[in-house]
Amino acid sequence: MSSEINLEMGNSDNKQNPEKAPEKKHTVLKFLFVFCVLGALVACVAGYGLYRWAVNDLPSFSKIADYKPAQVTTVLARDGSLIGQLYREKRYVIGMSEMSPHLPHAFLAVEDSEFYDHPGVNIAAIFRAFIANMKSGNISQGGSTITQQIVKRLMLTPEKSYERKLKEAILAYRLEKQLSKDDILTIYLNQIFLGSNAYGVEAAARTYFGKHASELSIAECAMIAGLPQSPSTHNPYRHPEAAKKRQEHVLRRMRDLGWITDEEFEQAFYEKLEFSSMPSFMGREGGWYLEEVRRQLIDLFTEEFSAELGFDIGVYGEDIVYEQGLTVHTSMEPVQQILADKAFRRGLEEAAKRQGYEGAIAQVSINDVSAFFEENPFDIDKFKQGEWQKAVVLETEKAGAAVRLGEYEGFLSVNTMGWARKPHKAYNGRFTANAVKDAREVLNKGDVVWVSLNLPVQKELDKLKKNNPQNLALEEAELVAEKVLPVALQQYPRVQGAMIALEPRTGDVVAMVGGYEFSYDGDQFNRATQAKRQPGSAFKPFVYSAALDAGFTAGSMTLDAPIMIIDTFANNVWRPQNFGGKFDGPLRFNRALARSRNLSTIRIAQEIGMDTVLERARQMKLAREYPLPTLAVSLGAIEVLPIDVVCSYSAFANLGKRPNPRFIQKIVGPFGNTLYETEPELEEVITPQNAYIMSQLLEGVIQYGTATALKEIDRPLAGKTGTTNNEVDAWFVGLTPELVTAAYVGFDQIEPMGRGETGTGAALPIYKYFAEEVFQYYPPTDFEQPENIYFRTVDGISLPFVVGTTPETGINAVQPDNVTESDSAEELLMQGFDM
Repeated sequence: MSSEINLEMGNSDNKQNPEKAPEKKHTVLKFLFVFCVLGALVACVAGYGLYRWAVNDLPSFSKIADYKPAQVTTVLARDGSLIGQLYREKRYVIGMSEMSPHLPHAFLAVEDSEFYDHPGVNIAAIFRAFIANMKSGNISQGGSTITQQIVKRLMLTPEKSYERKLKEAILAYRLEKQLSKDDILTIYLNQIFLGSNAYGVEAAARTYFGKHASELSIAECAMIAGLPQSPSTHNPYRHPEAAKKRQEHVLRRMRDLGWITDEEFEQAFYEKLEFSSMPSFMGREGGWYLEEVRRQLIDLFTEEFSAELGFDIGVYGEDIVYEQGLTVHTSMEPVQQILADKAFRRGLEEAAKRQGYEGAIAQVSINDVSAFFEENPFDIDKFKQGEWQKAVVLETEKAGAAVRLGEYEGFLSVNTMGWARKPHKAYNGRFTANAVKDAREVLNKGDVVWVSLNLPVQKELDKLKKNNPQNLALEEAELVAEKVLPVALQQYPRVQGAMIALEPRTGDVVAMVGGYEFSYDGDQFNRATQAKRQPGSAFKPFVYSAALDAGFTAGSMTLDAPIMIIDTFANNVWRPQNFGGKFDGPLRFNRALARSRNLSTIRIAQEIGMDTVLERARQMKLAREYPLPTLAVSLGAIEVLPIDVVCSYSAFANLGKRPNPRFIQKIVGPFGNTLYETEPELEEVITPQNAYIMSQLLEGVIQYGTATALKEIDRPLAGKTGTTNNEVDAWFVGLTPELVTAAYVGFDQIEPMGRGETGTGAALPIYKYFAEEVFQYYPPTDFEQPENIYFRTVDGISLPFVVGTTPETGINAVQPDNVTESDSAEELLMQGFDM
């Protein structure tokens, strides 16, 4: 029975299944449909909400639409050559037409090959990157398009978050609606960082290949395009093998995409690349000039001046100079600048040797010599070019010292260290010091010293070819490790100074040296424009110029004899002296200036009054501040800047017109528009007649005065020496109608330079070295003679006079030996001496 019941029940179930199964299936499908619809709605609502949340604070496209990245400011010389560049990011913005046609393809091949097909976001690329990263277990690929990279760099922060990625995708899509594909790609190729401080493809082309982006080969394009992934790792200077491997990958991608042929691939694959950088700086010689231009540019671009120029972009000063891609045209002439630097350094090095040897720069143990050169590598190429290198003394003997220079051996002959006596201010190496004849008196084992290459001259060469026991290298071709390098002892000077050369008709500063060596890590104090020094007797021409207008003539009589000046206020006495302590007695006006006689000058100043003298200095803008009108000022007890000295002296060479110094001639904006342009600014500060007579009197300094060492320069040339008390400062100013040059030498801190370090002994040689080479670039013209001037021979010398005056009608300065002055004795004691 039970079996029947079971059977009936089983039969009953079997009868119901065919009817209930479709109903059940329908219910499940209905549920799934509703679930999917609801899920889709929720997803849409959530997605829309997420979208609204993401777009709530999206940045504006203005930064991209008005793309103005930081660019290099370029400073050019007068001939258009490069002086230097100023920048925070080394970038030169160029268009697609200024690039090699292969360059964009190279970047697209590895960064975004579907760039021209996607709408800003490449979903397929994101999915491929996701799969690849899952397989590798780390983030080995990225799915960002070039458009997304631009958005990330210019509009968003670099943080890694889902919010930023979502905003990046939305902005990329929108950006594609705002700009063309070519515009986006152009921005990318100018914005991307490519290592070695190069931003953008033009900077990279200059940095790695020394050429412009338009000149790059396919192989070079591929090398640069391989850098964005890891600019440091793939830098060809640091990691050439990794860079080459990455370049090959780029080339394969270009070939696989059909953007280069198999033949072009093979040629580029095996092309030997030569890496070099395009010069961005003229070298050490231009440092002082570039820094002065930089300083003037920063001072120039104030908010008010920028508005006046129509270049008010919301940034000023340094921000404009370092970011706005200006082109600055200056007055520098590179040849003159290099010659000035060369002459100035030579003069200071010679002065340092005259002052004696200050000792080794360091001491090392002989056992540590190899380690020393690991930290201070010896560069044979720079050594051949004249650059000094460090050497370590290994052994000394009377005839010289054996030295080590990296892997090379050298010999330092005692013949090159005759100057290396112990410093003593009372002696001068040119005249009174005994030459060193034993190297052991100068050098010790382990001394670290500066040396220069000292190949033998022809006379020595002939002897050494017959007998060369030390195996010295005799010519440059023999400078190899197997030979002993002949070297000379050198010493960097402590003494400093400045030199500035200006064309008087325009004020163009064609050369300026502000110290022995400019360094961004060290010396940046520009003594040509910042050092206030006393000019000594270089002030005297302003006394004599004032005297000419006060009734003196070129033939007036003066008295060079002892004088005692009594200060009744302090009850003190000042007895000024001439350099050397000698007196010439009665002297004509012209000879008193040519010989720089202190006592004649004091009598002239007393005759016309020191107020008159200082007024002349003010008219000619010699100084920024003026002291009390004491007689000591007539001998140079006043602080002046070298640049003011050269400008004021220019009036004597330019018929009384004083130029303002002109460094910057024109500033061009990033789009080629001229923002600022200067014209020569000249002011007539003395009459043409006064200026011309002074130029002739200053020619007398060369012909029969304190600068006769320049007589051999065959052209009209005027000048004036100047030395302050105790040889603290030495000056020389040289004048021609085309070029006025001032040079001064002195320690930065007030310190005597030593016997003989006068204007004649220290500053004049620098000018001479410069003049001997620079005058080939200027015609030998004479000073222009104005109207109402005639010449008359006086005591065998032809002198100029203003029509209506004669030697007999001019006043004289032959006061007695006792005079009274009631000004401060402290001022009086600030006296200057000259030779």
